[in-house]
Amino acid sequence: MSFEEVKEVFVDTLNCDADKVTIDASLTDDLQADSLDAVELNMAFEDKFGVTIADEDLGTLKTVGDIFNYLAARAA
Repeated sequence: MSFEEVKEVFVDTLNCDADKVTIDASLTDDLQADSLDAVELNMAFEDKFGVTIADEDLGTLKTVGDIFNYLAARAA
């Protein structure tokens, strides 16, 4: 799983500009993601990578990098 693959999921799911999806981008501040977006992202990650973010962890992940690192650690 590469950052580019994860970035593609963000762009497709949130319909946001690819330039905004950086490793340091805040989900809420930079990408304007809300709780519904978080659920949709989680489903998209499960479909693409076979990894689900646990509900109790979802609220602790604040940046694109947090999610990427979470997914990468569990996909290995």
